[in-house]
Amino acid sequence: MSKPLKSSSDRSVVKTSLHARNLHRSRYDFDQLCKASPELLSHVYQTPNGQDSINFSDPQAVKLLNQALLKVFYQIAFWDLPQGYLCPPIPGRADYIHHIADLLAESNGGRVPVGTKVHGLDVGVGANCIYPIIGSQSYGWQFVGSDIDPISIAAVGEIVRSNKVMKNKLQCRLQPSSDRIFENIIQPEEFFHFSICNPPFHASLAEASAGNKRKVRNLNRANGNADKAKEKLNFGGQGAELWCKGGEVAFVRQMIKESKHFADNVLWFTTLISKKDNLPAVYQVLKQVNAKKVKTVEMAQGQKVSRFVAWSFYTASDPEFSFLDPSSAS
Repeated sequence: MSKPLKSSSDRSVVKTSLHARNLHRSRYDFDQLCKASPELLSHVYQTPNGQDSINFSDPQAVKLLNQALLKVFYQIAFWDLPQGYLCPPIPGRADYIHHIADLLAESNGGRVPVGTKVHGLDVGVGANCIYPIIGSQSYGWQFVGSDIDPISIAAVGEIVRSNKVMKNKLQCRLQPSSDRIFENIIQPEEFFHFSICNPPFHASLAEASAGNKRKVRNLNRANGNADKAKEKLNFGGQGAELWCKGGEVAFVRQMIKESKHFADNVLWFTTLISKKDNLPAVYQVLKQVNAKKVKTVEMAQGQKVSRFVAWSFYTASDPEFSFLDPSSAS
């Protein structure tokens, strides 16, 4: 294992596919990251082309990288996960948040809204709390995070309690029903400017396991490691995080149907859609519920293309929403 490079002109390379406000457009500065989280150092190695990297198929290495990124870029001093829970790649999660900010700007005179007046709902916050961390630290927004798993709720509570910067920024709510999404979570008089969701996209445990084996195998090949014994979930994930009956389409269909009942409570409903082939089914349900506005926003992290679909029951003739004080416009 080599020590991180002291300097590298490659760090000036910008990942132009990421959102312009994404803090992770440059190559990872492992010197800086290892200073923030010294445990990461033992996982850093030098690739054949002289760049520092980690083995992205190693769950511990990915977790330590996330801890370092959250310390350096989002002032999160403590961040940990229960063993086996989803450890997401932060740059892609950040892109979703920044595109949400652009979506809200369209309803705010072209200005990205900032501050605690902006309320977001994270459906399936998981144990990692990534979206509320990025959203609150980047824009000052407040969040409600829902999840069906009490272990995830407890883990997020510990993250919030352990970081002063998260004080009063996130409230967690346990979803008691496995077949409900907004029901039991959104209160009658509540209003959210947006909801976000990274839905379970596999239809079964077997499908989820096969998909993760393929992903890890590809990562191992990229790292020059063909050892099948090391083919394990590099990003982790519990059942509810990875799969549900009917897969992504069934989950999003239920979400859209429920959203109609909360049309006055949320300005923009949004959800990631992992497979482009699922879009026609999503659009069909949105037409059935008579969504007034529908947008599909594409995002890219390197060669990987992802997207989220946003819909609203509000129209341009509805009263303008006040996101922020005139003095705090960005």
